[in-house]
Amino acid sequence: MNVPTTSRRRFLATSLAGAVSLPAWSAPRGANGDIRVAVIGFRGRGSGHIKELLKVPGVRLVALCDADQAIIDKKMADLAKDNIQVKTYRDFRECCADKDIDAVTIATPNHSHVLIALTALQHSKHVYVEKPVSHNVIESAKLMAAATKAAAKGLIVQHGMQRRSDEGWASAMQWVKEGHIGKPKLSHALVHGLRMSINKVDAAQPPPSTVDYKLWSAPRPEMPVMRKQFHYDWHWQWPYGNGDIGNQGPHQYDVARWALGDPDTLPKRVMSFGNRWGYTDDAHSANCQIAFHPYEPVPLIMDKFGLPARNVDPKSGEPPYKGIRTGNIIHCEGGYVAESKAYDHEGKPITKFENFLMGPDHMKNFIDSIRAGKYTKDVLHIRHGHHAACLAHLANVSYRLGKAMKAEEINERLQGDKFGQELHAEFLKNLANNDIDLARQPITAGPWLDFDPASHQFTGEFATEANKLCVEDYAAGFELPDV
Repeated sequence: MNVPTTSRRRFLATSLAGAVSLPAWSAPRGANGDIRVAVIGFRGRGSGHIKELLKVPGVRLVALCDADQAIIDKKMADLAKDNIQVKTYRDFRECCADKDIDAVTIATPNHSHVLIALTALQHSKHVYVEKPVSHNVIESAKLMAAATKAAAKGLIVQHGMQRRSDEGWASAMQWVKEGHIGKPKLSHALVHGLRMSINKVDAAQPPPSTVDYKLWSAPRPEMPVMRKQFHYDWHWQWPYGNGDIGNQGPHQYDVARWALGDPDTLPKRVMSFGNRWGYTDDAHSANCQIAFHPYEPVPLIMDKFGLPARNVDPKSGEPPYKGIRTGNIIHCEGGYVAESKAYDHEGKPITKFENFLMGPDHMKNFIDSIRAGKYTKDVLHIRHGHHAACLAHLANVSYRLGKAMKAEEINERLQGDKFGQELHAEFLKNLANNDIDLARQPITAGPWLDFDPASHQFTGEFATEANKLCVEDYAAGFELPDV
């Protein structure tokens, strides 16, 4: 997409080196007494943060911040019913600077996650940031560097991927690690769920009158609103969102990494293909997409399909893999784990894992870590959020550099990859079931890209084009701070 030029600053990858430092006066707060928390962005997931925080003993909700005054007014009215009074802010910078706040949780649109997190750290706040923790690879690397330095001061930066606090997945991972069905052969992430068209507008739309559009846009420059639904549909437009692979995807990417033993680095190669099939609208991201991440010795594949579910078995009425549409499958030598159950290769159940509860204690674990001045569990560490987000970013970069390719050519590219070819075949079947004519709208296949995990830069062929997609526009006054 060509982004309109405005007053802006280009944040370059080379500025990462030596850029992150905490001021000498920084010190964690909230280790004793009540933890005073502000929620920034609460039209959607942030409302869940509020509910969860109000349940944790020793936590005081003291402030709310949102660029939309209507959302603030509605939530304040709801809280007033329970006699809860809090400060309100429109500007996240003022909220982060409030000395009566110990921690912030962030559930704003993706493009502002890192800017707000770094601003909060700059003011010695503990940070909980929703998935994806970043909007691009470079921002993610900077957040990781800042969080690492902050940890030395006792400041916690935690991701919002609740499965990491789930007892059921923890027991399933331990069971796989113990080798009950042999060694893992593939970590398979699935995001299968219908996403409707966001439709098409004839001209730029006015932002809602209750929204401070400059603050909502930050750190992006103010650009024309090319969507009918201002809230949420930004997910599918590159300046603000990362498509569903970067929306729901990080949850499944994270579990997929967990199954591989949480690799310390990102994989050195990536390839993705797909397209936006079924309608023409103002969205940019693919609604159906497969991404290949060749970790060694066990690869990871993301399988994203956003058209109607028409791949059900006529006898069982279930989609493949015992009804799993959005979730994770760990393929092993002697069977597979599909969410809460393990099966042999014939599909016979072997065991079931209890307490698949979607991590109800995830927010409590954040508060416990604040009190401890360190992560109470390694799985809460922001690096897991960083890696899960970056896998989506890498996949999208490959896809965005793609060109039309025939299914036969893709299958040839996947020679020697048994699982990859099987998933490609299933992908084609699902498209056919949805009456997608690949002759009229072919698959967009991205190149295999080489990636250097140490520098967070693409290398080799197509590196120049790929690295350009990792550089964002930053409006004056909203550049990423050095913390």
